[in-house]
Amino acid sequence: MARKPAHPRPGRPETSGSPRDRVIDALMTLAAEKPYGDIGLTEIAERASASLAELRDLFPSKGAILGAFSKRIDHIVLEGTTGELAEEPARERVLDVMMRRFDALRPYRDALRSISRDMRRDPLSLAAMNQMALNSHRFMLAAAGIDTTDALGPLKLQGAVGVFARAFETFLEDEEPDLARTMARLDRELDKGERLLRLADDVHALTAPFRAFFRAACRGRRRFRDRMRERMRAPRDRDDEEGIEAA
Repeated sequence: MARKPAHPRPGRPETSGSPRDRVIDALMTLAAEKPYGDIGLTEIAERASASLAELRDLFPSKGAILGAFSKRIDHIVLEGTTGELAEEPARERVLDVMMRRFDALRPYRDALRSISRDMRRDPLSLAAMNQMALNSHRFMLAAAGIDTTDALGPLKLQGAVGVFARAFETFLEDEEPDLARTMARLDRELDKGERLLRLADDVHALTAPFRAFFRAACRGRRRFRDRMRERMRAPRDRDDEEGIEAA
């Protein structure tokens, strides 16, 4: 399957010159030069030709700048999405979207290596990155025509994040012009993800009668509690009325 790159071939990342883009590019350029954990806010502001006050108005933290970078990549992939693969199997559509995301990330690979090394040592940052990835892949799967609003939606989303993250490890070291190693790893990970999703779908179907029973039982308990509250409230209401009449 031929792919159209979502971004020009690797080189110096281009910027529109807006203050937000200058800050994003400043962080990514610095991360390509030194460990991500050693980068300070003052350095970012200086590299972006901004004051600390201006930086504060734009972003509250380095993590927020990374979030804006992720949105930039989202936009590149989404703007390059067409209906050409609409008739292809879902797996091929997902593969295409994820590979176009890797294409968009290529100019920033040196920075991403530094960021990735630092994140592995910080569980809180990893959790934040996972949430960021979930937000991005919600749109990536939508671009591939995958519904994530059904009962298995959360599993599809987290599964997509996991598949991409494992292929990302290969991407960071993949120097092939067409990212052949990354595509091969992604292909294998999608195979595993498909098997897991089919298993989850089977389990979901098998447990449907039990879920219906428990939902009905919960509704019955709620109705029972409502009736009991009404019964307990009725004597109090009568006592209040009698007290008023006696007065």
